[in-house]
Amino acid sequence: MAKVRWGILSTAKIGVAKVIPAMQRAAHCEIRAIASRDLQQAREAAAALNIPRAYGSYDELLADPEIDAVYNPLPNHLHVPLSLRALEAGKHVLCEKPIALSAAEAEQLAAAGRRHPELKLMEAFMYRFHPQWQRAKDIVRSADFGALRAISTVFSYSRLPDDNIRNVKDWGGGGLMDIGCYPISLSRFLFEAEPRRAAATLEFDEQFGVDRLASAILDFGHGTSIFTCSTQMVPYQRVHAFGTAQRVEIEIPFNAPPDRPCRIWRCGAGPPETIDLPVTDQYTVQGELFAQAVLEGGPTPTSFEDAVANMRAIDAVFRAAASGRWEQVV
Repeated sequence: MAKVRWGILSTAKIGVAKVIPAMQRAAHCEIRAIASRDLQQAREAAAALNIPRAYGSYDELLADPEIDAVYNPLPNHLHVPLSLRALEAGKHVLCEKPIALSAAEAEQLAAAGRRHPELKLMEAFMYRFHPQWQRAKDIVRSADFGALRAISTVFSYSRLPDDNIRNVKDWGGGGLMDIGCYPISLSRFLFEAEPRRAAATLEFDEQFGVDRLASAILDFGHGTSIFTCSTQMVPYQRVHAFGTAQRVEIEIPFNAPPDRPCRIWRCGAGPPETIDLPVTDQYTVQGELFAQAVLEGGPTPTSFEDAVANMRAIDAVFRAAASGRWEQVV
């Protein structure tokens, strides 16, 4: 069976703990190498995960002719620079969200992708590939649901250790970039449209200068999405989508467990319908679909233009919080 040979840029926790083990279970993925600026860390991660090669620099991995694609889970400020280097080295790129620090920076990566049409480039919004989201979208599209009018999202976790990269402002830290990107993405996913304008308020951590509480409204013209995200609040996540005739509720919308079923509820005039979804590792599905796009030469399951559009909306939320006014998403 043909497989895509992957290299992993960094020993970031999300990669080592979640993404790499999941991709190793994908039929068309083979993890061949991992790189870190600390060679010993790379060797330890490689040994723990049975990865054949460990490199002490990212450029060494990118120079490996036997690597077809890279997964980039580096801190936000390194998403575009390292993904650019990977494309120039002839590698396909799956890069963690948010794809960039701004829409302008994301456009730089998009331009590089256009210069290399033979290479696949995608933002790693893994949640979209879980069956619960595919089912939720089918429900929202159904005639019984009516017209989608509003989405409500809460996503939060408790305070991070002081040395966590999400507390570094210059590295793209803060809650809006880390988890606020999810309610923005899912709103665009369900509405199948781009928001026209945004209103928002942010509260900042006095020690680190990053946002710790963000609330925003996205106006889609024919409906709205309201969300709150926080890095210093009781851990919680839930999504409600409301139509003119029904609503759908997603219990664990983003960090869907890979080892037990998920459930969503469809509610209308009668008793709520509980919909159980099969056990699924959304990181495995994401890796498999990306690998199939590489091997078959077809489009990635999510276009890179979608990643740029998500950054435009994030930019508008930041501008709205700063101005205290509605800001256009341009």
